[in-house]
Amino acid sequence: MSTVQHEVDERTNLISSNKFELLLFRLGVDPVTERSELFGINVFKVREIVAMPEITAVAGAMAHNLGVVNLRGQIIPVIDLPSVVGRKPTSGLNIMLVTEFARSTQGFAVESVEEIVRLEWSHVLSAESSAQGGLVTSIARLDGDAEDTRLAQVLDVEQILRQIAPSGSKDVDSETIGAKLKIRPGAVILAADDSAVARGLIGQALDAIGAPYIMSKTGKECWEKVQLMHAAAIAEGKTLRDRVALVLTDLEMPEMDGFTLTRNIKQDDRFKDLPVIIHSSLSGTTNEDHVRSVGADAYVAKFVAEELAATIREVITH
Repeated sequence: MSTVQHEVDERTNLISSNKFELLLFRLGVDPVTERSELFGINVFKVREIVAMPEITAVAGAMAHNLGVVNLRGQIIPVIDLPSVVGRKPTSGLNIMLVTEFARSTQGFAVESVEEIVRLEWSHVLSAESSAQGGLVTSIARLDGDAEDTRLAQVLDVEQILRQIAPSGSKDVDSETIGAKLKIRPGAVILAADDSAVARGLIGQALDAIGAPYIMSKTGKECWEKVQLMHAAAIAEGKTLRDRVALVLTDLEMPEMDGFTLTRNIKQDDRFKDLPVIIHSSLSGTTNEDHVRSVGADAYVAKFVAEELAATIREVITH
């Protein structure tokens, strides 16, 4: 019991210091460079790591879907991650990463797992222009500011899952999302998310409820916008709330995560009354407890447009 409590305390301490743990793995060699690069995923998303179980191929499965496995009574789809990112394993698909992400459970087949590293988000840089076709959100500098630091590519799991299993229904339906948002004239929503897919979906939802917004790719960028908009409001004899209705933020973001962004806002006397909603694919009671601990006004799991809109309306009207 003491060991479990220690692990909980350790991860709580990480959240309070803009740090996180990254699981590193390899997918095989690049057909051009013939090198095997490191890839990473936030440990919070990984439920367990298991030796590759027997896979049952599913008739008519989409590309990159290997089939399903029965893991202690739960049927889990397995995605061929090397084929998604264009890598060729040299020793086979030996490991399955079981992940919980955006209300779903799935297995990612990888060649090997290397280690878990503890990093500061400031050592993770946005990388939307990478050559992976939008599948990489950021590049992690594993050895900090060292000149010869190792690099790991942090994958955009949201993009991968939508590519493998696109939704058969509308992501945002104007007929079901509900009434337009009643927002103070001249005010906007500041939204932050490092995933291009997520930003697109959030933008559609905000447009559907008539909410003007400014989008950021990182928590740091959003934090800077809060400060700039506050200064501009004061110069006009107004308050920040005249210019910003609320902040909507993801948790995992390069440079500054959503926990730190929220804490910065709530611990600053100038901004503490500004509502913050955390909108994340990191679900579960532990993460929701962390959300409350940093002072967020609400938490909503990705991505159901109707739930996001309802949460925004509730927070705005309080």
